[in-house]
Amino acid sequence: MEYYKNKETVSEYIKMAAEVDGQELIDVLKHHLPKGLKVLELGTGPGTDFHILEKDYEVIGSDFSGEFLKRLKKRFAEGIFLNLDASTIETDEKFDGIYSNKVFQHLTDDQIKSSIYRQFEVLNEGGVVCHSMWYGEGDEIFKGMLVNYQDEKSLIQLFEPYFEVLVVEKYMEFEEGDSIRLIAKKLKS
Repeated sequence: MEYYKNKETVSEYIKMAAEVDGQELIDVLKHHLPKGLKVLELGTGPGTDFHILEKDYEVIGSDFSGEFLKRLKKRFAEGIFLNLDASTIETDEKFDGIYSNKVFQHLTDDQIKSSIYRQFEVLNEGGVVCHSMWYGEGDEIFKGMLVNYQDEKSLIQLFEPYFEVLVVEKYMEFEEGDSIRLIAKKLKS
């Protein structure tokens, strides 16, 4: 995904997403994950949701884009940011929660499965994941990026081997039912 590595396209993305944040998604997460716990955000991007999460959690941001990481470190001088690929999550750190907003649609189903397994491994007992994706079936290429749509059935099938699905529901980001969110709790090891 070269789109997120290029200075010009990162600037384009930041302008495109300027009016969008995950406040509603984070509010749902707060019903399932107590304040003050350690949360990893996958795909922090420009830091819009990081800024919201840090009000209630000990949040660590991450991105695979060096361009985003450079901007994040400048914007949040006190923040901690890891260079992570959402599909492999190569870290030894442990977390109480993992959050992403519209990140997994850029992964294939096999990469999502790999990520889910790694999330299971890096979460503490009773850890919670909170993810949103575009709702639908199949995939397409948008601006050179994979968009892998998910529905309730596919998300449950992907997460159930390692997680108890607590919430899986459609919601509106731009149009009624265009998005889906999932909250799930780590099963005992």
